[in-house]
Amino acid sequence: QVQLVESGGGLVQPGGSLTLSCVASGVALDDYTIGWFRQGPGKEREGVSCRGPKGGSSRTEDSVKGRFIITVDNIENKVYLQMHRLTPEDTGVYYCAAESTAIFRPCLLEDYDYSFWGHGTQVTVSS
Repeated sequence: QVQLVESGGGLVQPGGSLTLSCVASGVALDDYTIGWFRQGPGKEREGVSCRGPKGGSSRTEDSVKGRFIITVDNIENKVYLQMHRLTPEDTGVYYCAAESTAIFRPCLLEDYDYSFWGHGTQVTVSS
């Protein structure tokens, strides 16, 4: 059984940084496509960043490019989302997701592409 559990959310001031983590059980994250998604207040869920199996591909949504970084710790079987220069528009519930895909298949920032989801962690950017 695959389980994903996010943590690390909280309240941060504009311009600050936060690192989210997602620990997996039942799946080796490095062998899967991993995505981070978010849903802001009154908004639809959107893809933020993804990483293909073995890091073979990556993709970042334009509004967070240069500010958000996705990384994987294979020993801990965790995926991280490092977030820098946060703005109030980054506020939302952040989810990690995983899917078994072919190693050379580019990752996508579409939620329909992922079968396994965590329950999310709240990030609030406010002064």
